[in-house]
Amino acid sequence: MRHAPIDQSAAWQALANHAEAMRGTHLSDLFADTARGDAFTRRAAGLTLDLSKQRWSAETLERLLDLAREARLPEAIRALLAGERVNISENRPALHTALRLPAEASLVVDGEDLVPGVQATLSRMDEMVTRFHTAQWRGATGRPIRDVVNLGVGGSDLGPLMVTHALADYRLADVHRVDVHFASTMDGSQLAAYLSRFNPETTLFVLSSKSFTTIDTLSNARTARDWLMARLGNQEGVDDALVMRQHFIGVSAKPEKMTEWGIAEANQLEFWEWVGGRYSLWGAIGLPIALVVGMANFRELLAGAHAMDEHFAGAPLADNLPVLLALAGIWNVNFLDIRAHSILPYDGRLEYFAAYLEQLEMESNGKSATHDGRQVNYSTCPVLWGQLGPNAQHAFYQLLHQGTQPVVCDFIAPLRRYDDVEDEATREHLKAQHRLTLANCFAQSRLLMLGDDAIEEAGPRPGHKRYRGNQPSTTLLLDRLTPATLGALVALYEHKVFVQATIWDINSFDQWGVELGKQIAGETERILASHRGHEGMDASTRALVEAVWQAEAVGDD
Repeated sequence: MRHAPIDQSAAWQALANHAEAMRGTHLSDLFADTARGDAFTRRAAGLTLDLSKQRWSAETLERLLDLAREARLPEAIRALLAGERVNISENRPALHTALRLPAEASLVVDGEDLVPGVQATLSRMDEMVTRFHTAQWRGATGRPIRDVVNLGVGGSDLGPLMVTHALADYRLADVHRVDVHFASTMDGSQLAAYLSRFNPETTLFVLSSKSFTTIDTLSNARTARDWLMARLGNQEGVDDALVMRQHFIGVSAKPEKMTEWGIAEANQLEFWEWVGGRYSLWGAIGLPIALVVGMANFRELLAGAHAMDEHFAGAPLADNLPVLLALAGIWNVNFLDIRAHSILPYDGRLEYFAAYLEQLEMESNGKSATHDGRQVNYSTCPVLWGQLGPNAQHAFYQLLHQGTQPVVCDFIAPLRRYDDVEDEATREHLKAQHRLTLANCFAQSRLLMLGDDAIEEAGPRPGHKRYRGNQPSTTLLLDRLTPATLGALVALYEHKVFVQATIWDINSFDQWGVELGKQIAGETERILASHRGHEGMDASTRALVEAVWQAEAVGDD
C-alpha cells in the first residue's frame, strides 16, 4: 500500500510541468519525426498496438514510465499474477488469469493449487457441450435441446454475449445445432420475446450468477421455471424434478444456493470468489461461448489470453502492451484533461465490444477512494462509450471532428478477413469491402490527428468546414479475428485497467457502488409492494411511488 498520494510524487509533478510545455504542441508537429510510427508501435500475441497518434513524445513516455515505477507497478503485476490479495476491500486475490492457465501449470494460493480445480470445471463444461452437440442432452419429453437461453446480467451476460457474437464465424457446422440467446433485463422483455417463440420441450436455461442472489437474473429464472412447469408438467411421465434436471444449468460461486433453488448437482458449474463477474468469461460463465464454438475454440480463447498474461508478466515496461495502453490513458485523463474515451471497432463481429469495455473499465475504475480510504483529488476512469466505427461515422463522429469536447479514441480492426471464403468472386467482393472498412478506419484516425492539414484542398476554409485535429487516438490491429487474438485483446484491456488502478491507487476488483444500488432497490421494491413506509423518502421519490400506486389502482378498476 502506498503511503504518499501519487499526485504528490516527484514523477507526477514532473509530468504536470511537462504537460504545460506540451500543451501547445500539435500532433501534426510531432509527426515531423518520420520514425515516429515505428517508435510508438509494439506487437505481441497477434496484436499490433500503434500509439503514435497519442499527443505525447519520447520524453513524455519516459516520464510516464517513471510514474509507473514510482507507483511500484512491477511489484503490483507480480502480486496480481501470484495470487496475492490485491482486492484489498474484500481481502481476496483477483485470479481471473488462473482460469486461463494451461493444464500443466501450477499456481498455489493459500496452500492450494488452483489449476486442478479450474481444469476440472473445464472438463465438466466439455462433457456438457459434448452432450448438447451430440443431441444427447434431452428435455423432459425426450427431445434434444435446441435453444439455450443464458440468464445473467453484467459480466455474466456481457462477456459471453460479446464473445459469441465476435466468434460467430467459428460456429461448429458438423454438430447438432444449439442456438444460444441472452436475456438480462429485469423487466422481462427480452425473456418474454423468447418464450413466445421457443418450444419448451427443446429449451434449456443457464442461470449465471456469482452470488445466486442477483434479482435481475432470479426474476427471469422464476419466469422461465413457471413457463416450463406450466407447459410440460401436465405431460405423462414428467414431474417437476425431471423438468428442473433436464432444462436448467446453474453457474455460480454458491453451490448450496443453486441446490436450494432446485438445480441438480450434476448440472452445476462452479466459479470462485476470487473471480469478479466482469472477469469471468474465461471459466464456467463461458459455457454459452463453448456451446457456440466448441471447447477446442474456447481453449484457444483461453490460450490467447494466457499469451497476453505471459507478455504482461515478462515484457519490460517500455515494451509492454497493457502498460503502454494504460499510460496513454493516464496521460490523457490526468495531464491533458481528456475525460471522454470512445471505443470504435471496424468489424461488425465486435459489435458488443464497446459495451463489454464500458463495464470492464467503468465498474472497475469508476472509483474515488484510494486503498486506504482517502478521497482522490485527481481524475480516475474517463467516461467510456462506443459503437461500430462505420456506423458511428454517421452518428457521433461529427462531435469528434468539430465538437468542443475532446475525446480520445481506440480504433480496432483485423488486418485480414475473408481469406477462407470458398467462392472466388464472393471472396474478392468481401475482401474489397474489408479494404474499404480499413480505409475508413485509417482515414478517420488521420483526420482526427491532423485536422485541416490532412486535406489537400487549397485556399482558406470557412469555419464550418474546419477540422481542428490534434485529437489523440490509438489503433489496435489484430492479425485476424480468431479465438486466440480475441482472447489476447480482452486480456490486454483487463491488464490496462489494472495498471491504471495501480497508478491511481484504487481497487479495480470491488464494486460497492453497484452493491449499494441493489440494496436501495430492494428496500424500494418492498415499499412498492407493501404500500407502506414511503413517508421517510424524499419528496421526489415519494411522489413517484405514489404515482405507481395510483396507476395500479386504475388498472385494478
